[in-house]
Amino acid sequence: MEKGFHGRTLGALSASNPKIHVGFEPVVPGFIRVPYNDTSAIEQVIQNNPEVVAILLEPIQGNAGIIVPEPGYLKTIRQLCDQHACLMMLDEVQTGIGHTGKLFAYQHDNIVPEVLCLAKALGNGIPIGACLVRGAAKGLLQPGQHGSTLGGNPFATHVALTVLQTIEKENLLNNATKMGEYLLDGLREALAAKPIVTGIRGKGLMIAIELDRPAAELRKFGLEQGLLFNVTDQRMVRLLPPLILTQEQADQIISRLTTCINQFIAG
Repeated sequence: MEKGFHGRTLGALSASNPKIHVGFEPVVPGFIRVPYNDTSAIEQVIQNNPEVVAILLEPIQGNAGIIVPEPGYLKTIRQLCDQHACLMMLDEVQTGIGHTGKLFAYQHDNIVPEVLCLAKALGNGIPIGACLVRGAAKGLLQPGQHGSTLGGNPFATHVALTVLQTIEKENLLNNATKMGEYLLDGLREALAAKPIVTGIRGKGLMIAIELDRPAAELRKFGLEQGLLFNVTDQRMVRLLPPLILTQEQADQIISRLTTCINQFIAG
C-alpha cells in the first residue's frame, strides 16, 4: 500500500513507502503499490497483473499517521484473496498484541490472514519477532531455508508467553478499548476550537492528531511537558500509550498535549 511501512531490512524496506528507499538502493523488485483504503485499485492491479501472489498491508497504517480504513476494507481484501488465490499478508508489528483493543487488529473484521507478522509489543520491550502462517502459506519455508542468529531463544520466547498471559489475566484488551475511547473523546473536546487541528482519529490506543502544518518542533514542547510522542509524515502527532493506561494518566496526556499545541501555536 502507498505510505505503508514494514521495516528497514531489505525485503521489508522494498515493500515500504519509496520515500525510505533513498540511500538503500537497489531494492527488491516486484512490488506494486496502490492507495490504501481503495479495494477497486487492488482489483484492477490483480486483473492487469496475473502474476500477483499476495496482498501485504497494515490493518491500520502506523507510520503514515494511524490511518484507519473504512469498515469492510479488510473483509473485501480477504474476499479478493480467496477469489484470486492470493495470500493475505498482514503486518501487525504496530497494531498487534492489543493496541487496537483486540489481540490482533484483523479480529475487528472477523477474518484471518494467511501470514501474520508480529514484533514490538509481543516482547514488551524485549526484542522478538514472529511470523505466523496458515493455509497456502504453510510449509513454503522449510527448516534450514531461512533463519535468525538469535531467533527462538528461550528468554525472548518466555517473555512473549508471559506478555500474552498478563494481557489476558489483567483484562488489558478491554482497558485499551475503554481508555482509547476516553482519550479520543477527551482530545476532540479539548482541541475542537483549534483550527490547526484538522483531524483526530484512532482505534483503541493507537491515536493520531493531524495538523495543518509541519510540526516536528512539537516534540520539543512534549519533552518539556514530560510527554513522549512522535510526529510522522511531518504533520501527524502519533500517540501509542501502553495498555495499562489509567484514566488519570489519560487526563494528563490530554492536558499536556493541549499545552504543547498551544505553545506551538504561540511560536
